[in-house]
Amino acid sequence: GSKHVHQDEDVLDTWFSSGLWPFETMGWPEQTAELKQFYPTSVLVTGYDIIFFWVARMVMMGLEFGKDIPFKHVFIHGLVRDSQGRKMSKSLGNGIDPVEVIEKYGADTLRFMLITGNTPGNDMRFYWERVESARNFANKLWNASRFMLMNLEGFDKTFVPEASDYTLADKWILSRYAKTAISITENLEKFELGEAGRSLYDFIWNEFCDWYIELSKARLYDKENVRPRKVAQYVLSYVLEHTLRLLHPFMPFITEEIWQHIPHEGKSIMVADWPIGEEAKLDDASEMEMTTIMETIKSIRNMRAEVNAAPSKKTEVILHLSDESLTDVFAKNSGYLETLASAKNVTILAKDDAKPENAMTAVVNGVEIYLPLAGLIDVEKETARLNKELATLDKEVSRLDKKLSNAGFIAKAPADIVEKEREKLKGYEEKREAVKQRLAYLATL
Repeated sequence: GSKHVHQDEDVLDTWFSSGLWPFETMGWPEQTAELKQFYPTSVLVTGYDIIFFWVARMVMMGLEFGKDIPFKHVFIHGLVRDSQGRKMSKSLGNGIDPVEVIEKYGADTLRFMLITGNTPGNDMRFYWERVESARNFANKLWNASRFMLMNLEGFDKTFVPEASDYTLADKWILSRYAKTAISITENLEKFELGEAGRSLYDFIWNEFCDWYIELSKARLYDKENVRPRKVAQYVLSYVLEHTLRLLHPFMPFITEEIWQHIPHEGKSIMVADWPIGEEAKLDDASEMEMTTIMETIKSIRNMRAEVNAAPSKKTEVILHLSDESLTDVFAKNSGYLETLASAKNVTILAKDDAKPENAMTAVVNGVEIYLPLAGLIDVEKETARLNKELATLDKEVSRLDKKLSNAGFIAKAPADIVEKEREKLKGYEEKREAVKQRLAYLATL
């Protein structure tokens, strides 16, 4: 009830002064060149917790003093919380200093983790494991770029392949890149930043690095066949340079650094044209064919892993194709299986040919794959290994059976511990059954 209340003349209310930000920072009330150029702006990015405090005030003050809305779009994101879902605060001492993250992992890593970590508007939890995953992605990109630079000897910037020069792998990666570029642009225009980042991650890591680079090595290492080598260099350079431009808004530092070292035009990636996916490069047929070959390679690798076949051990691969149109595809591209699946010979059976016996088998996309075991494994040695593994599994199953049959343990142990032990037992029993089936199969050879 005091009558002696005085407001300090030098203090503005925090949110009132913040509301002036869109125009006051550019010289208002003077009609400066910056104000004319940048007011109103296009997008405000902010958390949902200050929509009323800040965003609403900027809009109202912009209409009053700037005579126009301050921005056309408001992109609202969630809050970054700690790993337990708590809001970061000084009182809890659970804050993460971005500078410490940057010093340890790099600014690009932190940016990419935050952008791809969530769907729009939702809160996200901060996990160091996710930062490390983003760091690994940056390393993957760096190593792929180094590989390309190491294989650019004789690179001709003026060389452009003819359509007939492209292999199936070339057509596949060019089509996948074009689709990725189109998808990234569409997602960014819709403010689906996380989805755009995840699409780039999948394309760069899984398709470009894990598959195309491996598929291109044979031509890059063959310096006698000049034209095929030039084609591989062209495709590698084209896809990497354009993909770096797509990635630049997410990871500006590493993309600029790499871009300056690879073949390019212009002073900086920052002012390079945004890449547009060329519809002429879209090729659904090549994508389908290459996907079938890739799935076949994966199945062969899985079968080899099941019997612990040494990577250096080559094996015959026999294919039976339910779709006859694939016959030509596999006949022309059997080299991919020889390179990436350790195939010694690739035989394509005719429709009525007898299917091989004593062979492992798998089916993918209408392709029956047979791996003859003769010569691939030492049956006696593999049987001994599996018997040893079976004895270990028997011991674990017996131990857990006794533990879970103990009424005292069930009564005293927390429910979640008991459930974990039951899950362990189930897992060991499933493994034991798989080993028994494998032993039975080996006994027939």
